[in-house]
Amino acid sequence: MKAFRATGSFKSGKHNQPYTLDIVAENEADATERVYSNFGSRHGTPRRFVSIDSLKTIKPSKSTAPVVIAHFRGSDISEEE
Repeated sequence: MKAFRATGSFKSGKHNQPYTLDIVAENEADATERVYSNFGSRHGTPRRFVSIDSLKTIKPSKSTAPVVIAHFRGSDISEEE
């Protein structure tokens, strides 16, 4: 598993809301799916209204997202890219 940082925007009412989201996924395709799933479940936003501008692999130690911290807690993988 790797840590990814997704940035982009999603349609919220009449406006586009920018976001930055740190997630844990197997690969880029899985990370993209998790981004769409996150906004669909939390905000009820259809996939066509979610725009992913960049999706990059990051070091887990650079993230402050609880899901990333919890996943890599106590492992040597935390310093990998």
